[in-house]
Parts: sequence; C-alpha cells; structure tokens
Amino acid sequence: MTDYQNRTVFLNGDYMFAKDAKLSIFDRGLLFADAVYEGLGLMDGKIADFELHMQRLERSLAELEMPNPLAREAYRDVFQRLATENDIQNGFFYLQITRGTADRNYLYSTEMQPNVFAFVQPQKPVKERNTHLGVKMHAVPDLRWKRRDIKTTNLLGQVMAKKAAHDAGAFDALLVDADGRVTEAASRSFFIVKDNTIIAPPVTEEILHGITRQVIVNVAETDALETAFRWFTLDDVLAADEAFLTGSSTTVVPVIQIDEHIIGDGKPGKVALRLREEYLAMTAAS
Repeated sequence: MTDYQNRTVFLNGDYMFAKDAKLSIFDRGLLFADAVYEGLGLMDGKIADFELHMQRLERSLAELEMPNPLAREAYRDVFQRLATENDIQNGFFYLQITRGTADRNYLYSTEMQPNVFAFVQPQKPVKERNTHLGVKMHAVPDLRWKRRDIKTTNLLGQVMAKKAAHDAGAFDALLVDADGRVTEAASRSFFIVKDNTIIAPPVTEEILHGITRQVIVNVAETDALETAFRWFTLDDVLAADEAFLTGSSTTVVPVIQIDEHIIGDGKPGKVALRLREEYLAMTAAS
C-alpha cells in the first residue's frame, strides 16, 4: 500500500482515505472524459489564486452545461481541511467534477447529479526546486481537441506530449499546431521575450486560459513591462531573448533550450526571474 492510498481525500461531501474512495464504472468522467478539473498551488499553507481558479471552474462548467455542486467558499473549506488533515504545507490541490453516473450514452441529461472529488499531494516548496536555473523543452505537434479553453479531463494529447518530452530528456513539451504556431506547453503556459517585450499567444479557444499566466501578465503590466498578445512560430521562439513557462504548481520557470537550440545566452532571463520573485513575494504576502 503506497502512502497516497492512506491520504485523506474528499468525495461527494465526505472525507475518507483514498483507498476507500470509489466511483462507479458508469461515471461519465471515466467513460467519456466528461469532466472538468482545476489544479491549485499550496504554498506555505496558502492557497494560490483561489478566486481566479474558481472563476475558471465556473466557466468550464457553464460551457459544458454542468451544474456546480458546491459554493466557492465550500471549495475553500475542502482545500483547507485536506491540507490540515494531511499535514501538508506545500503541495498541489486537484479538484475534479464529472457530469455524473448513468448508463453509457453519448446524450446526457442536464439534470444529472455531478460527482466531485478532491485531494492534495505534497511538493517541495517552490524556492527549494532548481527550476529557476532554467529548463529544456521538446517541440511536438499539438494534437489536442479544439476547445482547449475548457479545462476538461480529456488530456491524452498532453499525456502523449509529456511522454515524448520525457523521452527526449526535457522538462516539458512545447506544442506547435498544424499552422506552425506555438500554442503552449503540455501542462503550462508559454511566453517569449523579445526586445524587452513579453509576448504570449492571444486568449482564444485554442489555448487554456492559464491562471498563473493571467497573474503574471497583471504583474508585468503593473511593473510597466511591455506585453503583447500575438501568435508566434517555433522560429520566433528560437530567436527570442528569453522564454519562460508559468503554471500553478511551478510558478515561473525560465526556458533555456528547445531541443538542441539554446535560447538567448543559455541562462535564465532577467525578466523571467524578476516575474518569478514578484509572484512568490505576492503569494507570500496574500
């Protein structure tokens, strides 16, 4: 029995050991990936960017005609209790809501009762990780479904991309669509910096609306750093002065290499490191 099986989790209003948490094989999240999720960082006992994550969760549910089973503050209570009962100060919260349980049928009723579960898993504090030293990425085709703005559990494209990146010795995969545009990483948002301008893909249905991405953009604009939202290619990335990733569990991660190509001078960029420190300071003060 591994440790995570004895961790306390939340399922449909109850708290229990993970080994005792059960869902039916007729759950639509299992049968169709008919489910949405959120992942939130836990940093020194504080839930990062809670309100923004809840806004995105509510939007994802609305886009799929799913009712929201809990109020916002009820989710906060769940997260805080999970952190306390599992004695975790630094980690990652996972929350999933499925449409519910019914006989297998592509059609669904909007009256179905959702299933909701959550857990927290421990992670090293961000400042104790070495991602600030810069990471390598591996470019792969973007094979995901078209509605990437909805945070669903349909993640097989990302799983395949992550495996390819791992096999290439890379930290994450850089996704490139059929038109040659860079969209994002397999599990993070992606930025480049060119001539002191921070550049990110525009917010459309073709990318996930990353929460840490949104906060970092706000930080940059508050600091009077120039930002631009436009599509760019892999060639643009390779010619950039800097590149970096953002994500709920990793905050800001400088990118120093794409496959065999070095980005900038091969060292973490000053813009990425500045944004990382400001984000961590802001989270600590919240």
